[in-house]
Amino acid sequence: MTENLLVEIGLEEMPAHVVDPSILQFEEKTKQFLQENHLDFAAVNSFSTPRRLAVQVIDLAEKQADTKEEVKGPAKKIALDENGNWSKAAQGFVRGQGMSTDDIYFKEVKDTEYVYVTKHTVGKNALEILPALKGVITSLTFPVTMHWNKFEFEYIRPIRWLVALLGEQVVPFDILDVSAGRTTYGHRFLGGASSLENADMYEEKLQEQFVIANRFKRQAMISQQIQEIANQHQWQIDVDEDLLEEVNNLVEYPTAFVGDFAEKYLRLPDEVLITSMKEHQRYFDVKSQDGKLLPHFISVRNGNQNKIDNVAKGNEKVLVARLEDAEFFYNEDQKLSIKECVEKLKNVTFHEKIGSMYEKMQRVQLAAKVIGKHINLSDTELADLQRAAQIYKFDLVTNMVDEFPELQGIMGEKYALLKGEKPAVAQAIREHYMPIASEGELPSSNIGAVLAIADKLDSLFSFFAAGLKPKSSSDPYALRRQTYGIVRILAAKHWSFPFTVLQQKIEEMVNQNEELYGIHLEDSASEVGNFLRGRLRQFLSAQNFRYDVIDAVIDAKQEDIHQLIEAANTLKKHLNDEDFKSSIEALTRVMNLGQKDQSENEIDPTLFENEAEQNLYQAVKTVEEQFVYQTVEENYHALTQLRPLIEDYFDQTMVMTDNEEVRNNRLAQLRKITQMAIAVASLNDLVTK
Repeated sequence: MTENLLVEIGLEEMPAHVVDPSILQFEEKTKQFLQENHLDFAAVNSFSTPRRLAVQVIDLAEKQADTKEEVKGPAKKIALDENGNWSKAAQGFVRGQGMSTDDIYFKEVKDTEYVYVTKHTVGKNALEILPALKGVITSLTFPVTMHWNKFEFEYIRPIRWLVALLGEQVVPFDILDVSAGRTTYGHRFLGGASSLENADMYEEKLQEQFVIANRFKRQAMISQQIQEIANQHQWQIDVDEDLLEEVNNLVEYPTAFVGDFAEKYLRLPDEVLITSMKEHQRYFDVKSQDGKLLPHFISVRNGNQNKIDNVAKGNEKVLVARLEDAEFFYNEDQKLSIKECVEKLKNVTFHEKIGSMYEKMQRVQLAAKVIGKHINLSDTELADLQRAAQIYKFDLVTNMVDEFPELQGIMGEKYALLKGEKPAVAQAIREHYMPIASEGELPSSNIGAVLAIADKLDSLFSFFAAGLKPKSSSDPYALRRQTYGIVRILAAKHWSFPFTVLQQKIEEMVNQNEELYGIHLEDSASEVGNFLRGRLRQFLSAQNFRYDVIDAVIDAKQEDIHQLIEAANTLKKHLNDEDFKSSIEALTRVMNLGQKDQSENEIDPTLFENEAEQNLYQAVKTVEEQFVYQTVEENYHALTQLRPLIEDYFDQTMVMTDNEEVRNNRLAQLRKITQMAIAVASLNDLVTK
């Protein structure tokens, strides 16, 4: 026999961003609870709104299955004394299993007899076990919590009711002063209390009370309503999935409607209007078929069509107030010059231990110039990069960005164009923040990409220098995300980037004029380099590279990020080559010996004792001469083509000979190959089975 189980937590309105993670957690913990308690079930459905989290378990077994378990005890020689009587060890064992010595039998395991008993356990009824679901509910974790009344217990919001039904039966338990029962509550304004006869009636009864409990159905309703409005007016509406999810978790009974605003506000940049609607009011913006923003918006009401016109007017008033502010700020900002804004940045703190935003910009100018020259930007690009670096943070002191921080960079581009800056400079100002999220959009222009790298590098260097490094559990300055962004940009641009060389050059130049740059950058090449490699590992993992390929690349004696990424691509490409296994095994044999030689001994061909040594020496010399001029792919091929010569070498040569001079000469020869191999990747990390 099976029954359906329903458990609902009724709450005060939760923040929208908490709802989805919480219901997923509730669902997963419920499944785990049932599995740990050996209660079989077919499936678990989940329901959520701002005021409830609920799970419905389909076909839950009415009782645990009876179990039969063979339990092993002490060895026979310990279980019986010299007179053949049961020892205290045997008696204690069976007593612990709730049985007697009459239940003992012996079984031989690896030539030794042991005591065994067969333990039969009768499964408990589900109703005896399910009250412990209280522990599942109280174990849910949230990003923020609160307590209420005089209770010490904390939760995301106060618990107002609990429903727990197994079929038609109430599962009894209490949380604080709330007892589980069969009464749920509908929409706060349109619905009321509803008594559930059984667990199957949940969705139907709530819909009667103006609650669409299934979040997927509710979201589909919103999407359909928006599309119907779009079709009716011949509008184009790009539904932002994150906004749709948020709106879905703000309502229990959705009704989409149209609002309007005056056309005069269309003089504002589209980004300002969209931010005002989307980020601050949770509205969907409306465009014409040719993609032009229109003076309308779509919002979603938590309720039905009753007096929807009044609701629309109220939302319009709220939006117009924001747009009035935006228009005022926009007009006031036009009175500011870029030079004035840059000057104000001297009074804007980047970090109290590091200095001002103005000083950061001075350092970034320097870093951008170093990087730009290294990647061979043209003279025009370098000039545009320098101008962008001189002013790229100026919009931080504008009224618009102060009111709408989401628009930093975006307004910088808009204002720069209005003030007559070149489009390339303005674009770089916007792009230097990219990527905003770990997998966000990357800068498309070379100038924007260099400025983005320079800005992020400065944050990395300066925070490390100030001792403000990320911890395993926290990264308050988003240094991991910023460094990951550097790796992604470099991977996309295919630029040479010898990190340590560039870092040392930038640090030396900054430290020559601490008064201008506001900080002394400590020599942290090793520490920062390891941090960067950690982000490179993250990037390669996200690209589904094999774990041993990643290890080989990360452990390489190579500072150029581009070369490391190319090495990963090269190894991935050749993993299934017919000669991959034999080539890597040959090179690994060389590296295992070559890494033991820490000397700087030169190879003396006069000490060679066989032809194989001479042949390998000549081939390695040829590879070495071309190594720094070739691509990673070409160097990989050059090294793997040494395989037959390496195999002949080891067949004919005893490397660790007793003759110290000859032994050191041979190790030096292997060290040469090792140094080139490990500059590609730590090939001995590769798995060749």
